[in-house]
Amino acid sequence: MAHASDGQVLEFKLPDLGEGLTEAEIVRWLVEVGDVVAVDQPVVEVETAKAMVEVPCPYGGVVTARFGEEGTELPVGAPLVTVAVGEVDGAEDAAADGPARGTGAAEAPAAKTPAAEKKAEGSGNVLVGYGTSEAPARRRRVRPDRPAATGVSGRANGRVRAAGPVDGPVPVISPLVRRLARQHDLDLRELAGSGPDGLILRADVEYALRAAAAQGGRTADQEAGAVRVPDAASASSGAFSASSAAPHPDGTRVPLKGVRGAVADKLSRSRREIPDATCWVDADATELMRARTAMNASGGPRISLVALLARICTAALARFPELNSTVDTEAREIVRLDRVHLGFAAQTDRGLVVPVVRDAHARDAEGLTAEFARLTEAARAGRLTPGDLTGGTFTLNNYGVFGVDGSTPIINHPEAAMLGVGRIVPKPWVHEGELAVRQVVQLSLTFDHRVCDGGTAGGFLRYVADCVEQPAVLLRTL
Repeated sequence: MAHASDGQVLEFKLPDLGEGLTEAEIVRWLVEVGDVVAVDQPVVEVETAKAMVEVPCPYGGVVTARFGEEGTELPVGAPLVTVAVGEVDGAEDAAADGPARGTGAAEAPAAKTPAAEKKAEGSGNVLVGYGTSEAPARRRRVRPDRPAATGVSGRANGRVRAAGPVDGPVPVISPLVRRLARQHDLDLRELAGSGPDGLILRADVEYALRAAAAQGGRTADQEAGAVRVPDAASASSGAFSASSAAPHPDGTRVPLKGVRGAVADKLSRSRREIPDATCWVDADATELMRARTAMNASGGPRISLVALLARICTAALARFPELNSTVDTEAREIVRLDRVHLGFAAQTDRGLVVPVVRDAHARDAEGLTAEFARLTEAARAGRLTPGDLTGGTFTLNNYGVFGVDGSTPIINHPEAAMLGVGRIVPKPWVHEGELAVRQVVQLSLTFDHRVCDGGTAGGFLRYVADCVEQPAVLLRTL
């Protein structure tokens, strides 16, 4: 029988994957009982209300047990796996026993490997509560009377950087934060978090990356890596498979969980809290379509229609900043935001998601096209992170892809407005005093009546329509 000699069996629990999420569903196990895993190796793929996430284990050693079958929903803090750290003996007996599956503890088989023959090493960037170190027998701890950092070398926007590396476990909960730092070779020990008790959040890592990019002359988008070309049309809209629905004498019950549950909660909150109103207008999009054709005939990267509409939105928000805001109900204040993080509605096999294009106001049509492509591909593949789906300040909803002309969108709480775009179809239109067949689109704006009145909303929508009808209007205002 295999056992870990001179080591110990450590339990890895499901961490908070999105700084606030309370549960996750096991989609796919990436390891078997008996497998040897390295520090920070992904062991399971889970689905949260925000994204599909691979969860890395902070321990290196042999997997002795897995907890939960695929399809099981686990709360944050529930055991995921146990790992025997240290040297592995008795591989012959374990091989005869064969690998075991299930939810209880199992013995560790597997042949010896260099990773298993030495003491398990910790990742350094450990999860709070699951910390590893270089030697399990001598685990370093942060003393209560010792702060996470003895000083700071800079402060901006509430982010604090430590003056030097910090001994002991790094206060990080989310594996996403750890992975983001690891992908960009960022030592988390050099950061002091802005969360409770110095907890390092995703925002702290992103701030540090932006600061490093600014010093190196690169943009944060370049630091994030290259974008990809999108696939073809939008995916189907089925949110659940038949296996997720439970039979019932009076019909079929479909559980409101995962993405569907998150959408239900958010839209219900929007309807409860936001006094919304909608205005709409038809616009002649013929010249916009011609402009796009001319741009794509120039031989450069192709420009998408949604990118042109997004560029128009950001220009309109610069003229009507009231709509790029949120309402602080406790303080009874309207918070007008300086940056446009543009969300766009995307229908996927997992349901409706709203990825966010960061700093959309600072991107040209080519940059917007590339970022829309990257996020759309990630949405279809289920690879969007919680950070990709949060922080939006305004949403663009192109429901024309479903073959409909108009809609009254529900605002994506806590934003203040959403622009809806219907299908562009040939219709009779009076052009230059004569009846002609033109490419016509219906635009609708749903807005929070607390942040502005109809005059502002109408002005915004009219400006958008003018840019659609005469793209030169946009050029004159840039």
